[in-house]
Amino acid sequence: MGSAAALAAWAPLFRLTPADAASGTPPPAFPAGIDLYRQGFENWAGDIRVDALWTCAPARAQDVVVLANWAKAQGWRLRPRGSMHNWSPLALEPGTDCDARILMVDTTQHLTAMEMVAPLPEAAVRVQAGTMLEDLLGFLELNGCGLAASPAPGDVTVGGMLAIGCHGTGVPAPGETRKPGHTFGTLSNLVVSITAVVWDEGSDSYKLRTLPRSHPHCKALMTHLGRSFVTEVVLRAGANVNLRCQSFMNIPASEMFGAPGSGGRTLASFVEQSGRVEAILFPFTQNPWLKVWTVSPTKPLLSRKVSKPYSYIFADSIPRLVSDLADQVMSGIGAATPVFANAEYLVSSAGLLATLSQDIWGPSKNLMLYVKPTTLRVTANGYAILTSRANIQRVVSEFNTKYQAMMKAWQARGLYPVNGPVEIRVTGLDHPEHVGIPGAESPALSAVRPRADHPEWDVAVWLDLLTFPGTPNANEFFREFELWAFAHFSGNYASMRVEWSKGWGYGSEKAWTDPVVLGQHIPQGFRAAAGPGENWDWALQRLDKFDPHRIFSSPMLDRLMPA
Repeated sequence: MGSAAALAAWAPLFRLTPADAASGTPPPAFPAGIDLYRQGFENWAGDIRVDALWTCAPARAQDVVVLANWAKAQGWRLRPRGSMHNWSPLALEPGTDCDARILMVDTTQHLTAMEMVAPLPEAAVRVQAGTMLEDLLGFLELNGCGLAASPAPGDVTVGGMLAIGCHGTGVPAPGETRKPGHTFGTLSNLVVSITAVVWDEGSDSYKLRTLPRSHPHCKALMTHLGRSFVTEVVLRAGANVNLRCQSFMNIPASEMFGAPGSGGRTLASFVEQSGRVEAILFPFTQNPWLKVWTVSPTKPLLSRKVSKPYSYIFADSIPRLVSDLADQVMSGIGAATPVFANAEYLVSSAGLLATLSQDIWGPSKNLMLYVKPTTLRVTANGYAILTSRANIQRVVSEFNTKYQAMMKAWQARGLYPVNGPVEIRVTGLDHPEHVGIPGAESPALSAVRPRADHPEWDVAVWLDLLTFPGTPNANEFFREFELWAFAHFSGNYASMRVEWSKGWGYGSEKAWTDPVVLGQHIPQGFRAAAGPGENWDWALQRLDKFDPHRIFSSPMLDRLMPA
């Protein structure tokens, strides 16, 4: 296997019980009856990897309460362990010692129950935090329900998705009426109620507490970044729909990302047609891969019906030539990047034809899930640009102009810091009225929390740049881009927030360290036009009250969200 294929080959599946562990002292006075073992941890990109951390698998939510009170007494920290499909070190830092006083709490083993608790048209499902997205969507489908949008990977947990405010892509198409129970922002905006382990001053201990969406403190938990431990949520859902997904690879980037008013097949024009788009542009190629989803109750004549997710199987089967090129790129031969990127483009284009996947149709789940655990793994930065629907094309055009100029400038120096694609999606914002609950508020720390001073900003353009972990000069490239983006999207017609799960805060040596981003740009993005009971400072104070002993924290969170 080449190194490209090997990126996804290691999986932290081994388990060592305390009796079998060759080294390391077990957590002291560990609660009886909760399964304890040592297990490896590796995030999606593979750049955070610890081979043997103490891990446990609570059988019920009350076990997490027991663990919280144990951790407080022993001076340990608890970190949730879901599917580890994350880039930012919100859970664990790179280089974490195996014997650190950190206990991973695996929610995926037992905390996976689901039940419908309200019928259509505004349905609701009670779901535990360790449930995988694919299982949730399948359960909803069996009950005639679905979501308006979802992330592309199915192997992400409900708890993890809500912690970082995950999203799919899509806004209502012109003339489309939003269905009851649907939202076009993040999945956090679907919360009806949330159950978390929080500090109770009266009993001087941690307890389970359920907050309804109407409670003013609920908004701090709906996107908590890992500063709390959610065990269960009730989520809103609407009627399921059938979707058609068409792929286009014949539109030049110069046309798709052209200046506003340039006409032609622009990204904004497809948003105006269907509302749901994703553009993927491989570096040093001319034509993006554009996906366009359209609500389609019946199968169009030329569409192929799909009965399961993950239709783009060619993304998991890399030809030897492409694998060899990836080996060269990852081993430091940057000049191979243009050839590798063009090979990726050709594989995608040919794969769509060979698998008859250019035009597919079926239940929403089967069209929205298309990233498998075996997909080639990369690292990524990520940002949400809040703007008005009328300015979508301006955002993507100005972004593309800057991106292309940077790529050419770095190439002229013989450097190739970016070898993965650009990904662009468009969503709505987290409007609380979508959940249908009087008194509901937007998640306090959602990247797409609406701005009261800009009611005309009704969409978010999500921008990601991808590259292999460890690519030389990638940090410097991402830092240059980030400095430009914060200065450029600075409040005139758009404003930028970070995507919590991705890369941001690029310092001189690595991500998530720049003091200006962590201490100024991020907080100010949530202070602007927010009242004293809903801004960044309020959210941090409320999360501290929920966890004053900071047992649900990490070094990254201590820097970003200090006490």
